[in-house]
Amino acid sequence: MERKLRVAQIGTGKMSVYTMRYVYEKGAEIVAALDVNPNVIGKDIGEIIGSDNKGVVIGHMDNAREILTAAKPDVAIVTTMSLIADLDNPLTLCAELGINAITTCEEAFYPANSNPALTNKLDEIAKRTNCTITGSGYQDIYWGQLISSIAGSTQSITKIKGSSSYNVEDYGIALAKAHGAGLTLEDFDKEVAAADRISDEARQELINKGEFLPSYMWNVNGWLADKLGLHITAQSQKCVPQTYHTDLESSTLGMTVKAGDATGMSAVVTSETAEGIVIESECIGKVYGPDEFDKNEWTVIGEPETTIVVEKPATVELTCASIVNRLPDVVNARAGYVPTAEIGELNFKVRPLNEYVK
Repeated sequence: MERKLRVAQIGTGKMSVYTMRYVYEKGAEIVAALDVNPNVIGKDIGEIIGSDNKGVVIGHMDNAREILTAAKPDVAIVTTMSLIADLDNPLTLCAELGINAITTCEEAFYPANSNPALTNKLDEIAKRTNCTITGSGYQDIYWGQLISSIAGSTQSITKIKGSSSYNVEDYGIALAKAHGAGLTLEDFDKEVAAADRISDEARQELINKGEFLPSYMWNVNGWLADKLGLHITAQSQKCVPQTYHTDLESSTLGMTVKAGDATGMSAVVTSETAEGIVIESECIGKVYGPDEFDKNEWTVIGEPETTIVVEKPATVELTCASIVNRLPDVVNARAGYVPTAEIGELNFKVRPLNEYVK
């Protein structure tokens, strides 16, 4: 592509501060920005990213169809919610308009195993309009490609075990609430943990109806199985509250999380496969105490056994850089809802993004 890649930004919160800046630094341009927050509507995106005005004013999502049709972006970045059902409208709109879209929505990393009906709907529309919809972010490398690469250097595998922690303060109020942060332990049990104390049949019914609430690793296990050619025969998840011994201030929640109340949760997903390999992954999302930090640890158990640990990763920046480096891959991918397990390896883009578009 000889001209600059044209990008629309849907959601102008914390993540967009990085995604929009990275877009410009990679030689592309933002041509439209949308949000629902009245405090940012009408602002130039330069105010959001801390730069000079860019000549792009943030519009309201109510006018998204008109704005996107006029702007003609090649691809949209969606940085709003964590469940794909909450992205039905913007992703469906992008698909209907034939605009490629990539989102930081964690469920969107591999939604076929948690909300197949919506995934299939988006897939059908995107195929009809010849565009690609996908999900990426931190998990693309640190819960996905990194582990599949280690597996590629392993002779035999019996189990893949992973754990990753992140501070919900960094990702906005929707994510913090989804993790039960700020709830009493009694309320956490009722509102979060109880949802997983159901039979496999009842869970599958929720999945079929698009009402299942997956933890992040539910979709990660699906992605890993797809990437490694494994076939999942059974999968379960359990959510456990996390606590801290003193009160913690949460700017994202706008409250004090009392000592002993839930600062967030640990979600453990266990997948059994027809090939005999078990995938057990845990994500720990919570309001951090002063002595806590992000950590990513995975072990591939087999011959040989290999463990990799990443301490204090810059999770927000890594998420946003992954999204922006993926933009040409999304434009080049086949039409439909395509998980990045199929799109291919995520690589650093040293040249302007348009030079990678076929």
